[in-house]
Amino acid sequence: MLNDLKSFLFKGNILDLAIGVIVAGAFGSIVSSFTADIIMPPLGLLVGGVDFGDMKLVLKAAEGDIPEVAINYGKWINTIINFLILSVILYYVMQVYKKINPPAPEAPAAPAGPTQEELLTQIRDLLKK
Repeated sequence: MLNDLKSFLFKGNILDLAIGVIVAGAFGSIVSSFTADIIMPPLGLLVGGVDFGDMKLVLKAAEGDIPEVAINYGKWINTIINFLILSVILYYVMQVYKKINPPAPEAPAAPAGPTQEELLTQIRDLLKK
């Protein structure tokens, strides 16, 4: 059982997937930082010096030890912008990948064999002989 687990875990596809997940996580952090630190400050400045991360709709103000209840739509806007940037980047990465690795040509179709009726006809003719 241990050998089966080892062979499963160290197959090429599993390792490729694990590496892809790790790289994607790091890439997501880079895009988040790019959005929060590069894109959002000038965008906030254009809209009147607003920090989108601080934008929220307070439903209930904080009272003593009870924190406020708020809808943080500014963070949601940041997340949407992260998603859009990541989508555009991945689109262009896939376009480059397709140019570097064009799809393999399809194998020619196997020649069609005789139909069932033709085979039965041949068997009948052989039995007549």
